[in-house]
Amino acid sequence: MTNRRTFLKGAAAAPAAALATPALAQSTIRWRMQTYAGPALAEHVIDPAIKMFNQIAGDRMQIELYYADQLVPTGELFRAMQRGTIDAVQSDDDSMASPTEVTVFGGYFPFASRYSLDVPVLFNQYGLNEIWDAEYSKVGVKHISAGAWDPCHFATKDPINSLEDLKGKRVFTFPTAGRFLSQFGVVPVTLPWEDIEVAVQTGELDGIAWSGITEDYTVGWADVTNYFLTNNISGAWAGSFFANMDRWNELPEDLQTLFRVCTDQSHYYRQWWYWGGEASLRVHGDKLKLTTIPDEEWAQVEAAAVAFWDEIAAESETKAKVVEIIKRYNADMQKAGRPYRYS
Repeated sequence: MTNRRTFLKGAAAAPAAALATPALAQSTIRWRMQTYAGPALAEHVIDPAIKMFNQIAGDRMQIELYYADQLVPTGELFRAMQRGTIDAVQSDDDSMASPTEVTVFGGYFPFASRYSLDVPVLFNQYGLNEIWDAEYSKVGVKHISAGAWDPCHFATKDPINSLEDLKGKRVFTFPTAGRFLSQFGVVPVTLPWEDIEVAVQTGELDGIAWSGITEDYTVGWADVTNYFLTNNISGAWAGSFFANMDRWNELPEDLQTLFRVCTDQSHYYRQWWYWGGEASLRVHGDKLKLTTIPDEEWAQVEAAAVAFWDEIAAESETKAKVVEIIKRYNADMQKAGRPYRYS
């Protein structure tokens, strides 16, 4: 796996370097940014936005993009950004181990969202932006914007048709999702992102609960797993763009605005890329067979999520405030009815 990781890092360097303009003025502002995503996934979730930024900013500013674990391991991204080793990061709070009260809600907080549009509404209309801004300002990091990615499903070597089938399964997933799923017998495993495919092939992992079906096909996991569970534990991954606070404050206002515009474009791109991809690959994909746990049985997992929310809320005042917002939002969506909620 070590040799494979070294190879992938070398392969990733070429497209990353290509994002920068070859000849730059002496006064050009230069940032180094690392994403949680490997090269194949980054082609969709971050490359277009950074290419757009570099093209428009020209000699004024250029961002050199690095992929998963290329400069530092994903779990060290926050500290590297806080120190200024990296200027900006695209990740979820949970994966990069942010030392904040909101970290547990990044990535996949169980059943907090049903659809991808829930995430930007929670941040922009229900007050999460203000909470995230305050929490990250305390630790010298600028939270720029949050957006949604794909839902969280299991892709496994063996079929999952009941909760009993989850017991003992060694699964690569996010820290908080793993903490939640462990009560159903899932064994969470933490590995470098680029090692996952090999770990499934060697039997070190039984499956993956890190994405939807679009990523399973895009990054190669559909080539080493056989089944896709249509039940999900969250409707959308919540991730963000962050920057070292000093580096952010040094930027002229128009470059800050340009960066925000490009991140918004990235959020929009993912909205339709994932939404369409999830449906299309369920219908037309030929690598993964779909399985489903019956609704009445899966209701046990949904009920456990509400208990999990209360467990998290009891840990701090800030966490309680976020949980209250999530509960209020979901209650509003339930009352709103179709198309916001169907049950």
